[in-house]
Amino acid sequence: MATRTRRRVVKALIAPALALGATIGLASAPASAAVWNSCDQWGNTSLNGYTLYNNIWGSGAGAQCIWANSGTNWGVNANHPNTGGIKSYPNSKKVINKSITSLGSLSSSYNVTVPSSGAYNSSYDIWDTDYDYEIMLWMNYNGAVGPIGTSQGSVTLGGHTWNVYKGSNGANEVFSFLRTSDSNSGSVNMLPILKWIKDTKGWMGNETIGDVQFGFEITSSSGGLDFRTNNLTVSSS
Repeated sequence: MATRTRRRVVKALIAPALALGATIGLASAPASAAVWNSCDQWGNTSLNGYTLYNNIWGSGAGAQCIWANSGTNWGVNANHPNTGGIKSYPNSKKVINKSITSLGSLSSSYNVTVPSSGAYNSSYDIWDTDYDYEIMLWMNYNGAVGPIGTSQGSVTLGGHTWNVYKGSNGANEVFSFLRTSDSNSGSVNMLPILKWIKDTKGWMGNETIGDVQFGFEITSSSGGLDFRTNNLTVSSS
């Protein structure tokens, strides 16, 4: 697995609406009518408690359009060149705003359809409210992609077995959990993962969890590839 530098621009996560009207290329929206679609670089909308972002943040990006029937059923058509470096992270976000110790539960179910070619991962991106810590859960990945940091071994948590990596991108700490085999549907219990990072490893304190995002971190999708989130739920108590 090739290691690559990965940094999702924080301004794209916090305030995508500040950069309006920047359209990247001419990727096509889905043939069937959707509730919402956008080809804008920072295109975003809120639907039934989730916020959707087109989020084309990397250099050398090609065309990408996002569509959504709801906050939990959406997808993108992306045509990014076969070059290194992440081009985008289209995603759907649910805001939690609870500390780890005050959470009684934090879980999600997912069902995706992803291409057999290209370089990408389907991943959760969990952030604390200060954006000091980023916890990534890679549910599947393809092509020349890899996590930041060094291997910390393997662990079974939240219903999955992961290869764990720890590193920094210069702006925040990154803890990456890569599922040991690809999964396109299922559920994940996130709270034991957060508690393992906090209590077992001592890598962070009792952080307040802000965003739970799920999407596709796309490095290349030459020719135009479809990535679909057929269903997604994020729940907490």
